[in-house]
Amino acid sequence: MLWAMLGASGVPHNEVVAGFAALGGFTILAVVVATILGRRSGRHSLEQRLSALASRLGSDAPGDEKQGIEPALHQLELVTDRAAEAVAEASSDAIRLRHALDTLPQGVIVCDEHDEVVFRNTRAIGLMGGRHGDALAAQAVVDLLGGAWEQGSAVRTLDLYGPPRRTLAVSTQVIDDGRRTLGVIAVIDDVSERRRLEEIRRDFVANVSHELKTPMGALGLLAETLVSETDPAIGKRLASRIHTEAFRVSRIIDDLLDLSRIEAEEAPPREPVLVSLVMAESVERVRATAEHRGVKILVEEPDVPVTVLGDRRQLVSALYNLLENAVKFSYDSGTVRFDGRRSGDEVIVEVEDHGIGIPARDIERIFERFYRVDQGRSHNTGGTGLGLSIARHVAANHQGRIEVDSREGEGSTFRMILPAQAQVG
Repeated sequence: MLWAMLGASGVPHNEVVAGFAALGGFTILAVVVATILGRRSGRHSLEQRLSALASRLGSDAPGDEKQGIEPALHQLELVTDRAAEAVAEASSDAIRLRHALDTLPQGVIVCDEHDEVVFRNTRAIGLMGGRHGDALAAQAVVDLLGGAWEQGSAVRTLDLYGPPRRTLAVSTQVIDDGRRTLGVIAVIDDVSERRRLEEIRRDFVANVSHELKTPMGALGLLAETLVSETDPAIGKRLASRIHTEAFRVSRIIDDLLDLSRIEAEEAPPREPVLVSLVMAESVERVRATAEHRGVKILVEEPDVPVTVLGDRRQLVSALYNLLENAVKFSYDSGTVRFDGRRSGDEVIVEVEDHGIGIPARDIERIFERFYRVDQGRSHNTGGTGLGLSIARHVAANHQGRIEVDSREGEGSTFRMILPAQAQVG
């Protein structure tokens, strides 16, 4: 139809074809030019976007001589590699820091600026468990974290009565970078053992003062009375009392020195020690006291030679104190059984008496320094209250233990259990 219309217009056919061809060529050229211009415009926009990305990642844009997509892509690859290395290094640092915090004996809790917990180390998870006391500790930590936001820091000591009884010291501190607040850190320190040692130290000083003050006061009073006494019989009796009190002071001091030395020698020299010889020396040391009370000691030594690795002096001191306690708290003319034997890889030395026994309520405390079940009877027998504490420390120094069975009014049995020396051959 188009051709017919053109022909009808009077224009020659060949001219029409030539004109149409010229028109089509111009159109194609225009399309090509537009495409090239669009591509160049898109390339320029892409170059700008790549340069902007590289700049945001911390790199300067390439110079004019390196303008183009390829230089921009190369620059972006470089800064991407550097960013990946930085992220990997930061991740490694974070893992290292997390493991380092997990090794701390204190619990650590970190909150972000939105008051959300972002980290708890292993110790904090253990302290903030599901038990009632832990729930109280967790609530206290939450309260302190809230207080830190307002005050900058907060400190509190918590006494949890257990069981087991614990004391926690909790401190919180706001974290900032000098410009803004980043969060809050809470540190939880279990100071139970420290508090217990402080109490033991205070009790020890008080007990030593009391134990020395009593005989020293008696000595002063007896001496003052003796100065003005003219009756020889009374003077002799007063002198005897002074000798007794002086001996008691000497025993306390000797036992304190022994206990101090034994505690200092947590790893005493190790040498083979025959159990039978240690038992014999202990019996000789207590024999005078036993004869004075009319108490008979029945010794049952091991059937075959048995040795332990340890310090002979410490072992004799421990067994002597166990024997002396048994003799002093036996009834007059009673008997004490002193038995040693090997059982598997252990050596067991037993001291059994049929005396006054120990009330069940006192069993857990008899190894405390200066603790006495019967204050009046202990003073009459001349005890210092340190013998069982010495025996327990000696056993601990030799990787052993002491066990006790007792029934009030029927007697007591103490066992010192030590590792046996390995047999050769």
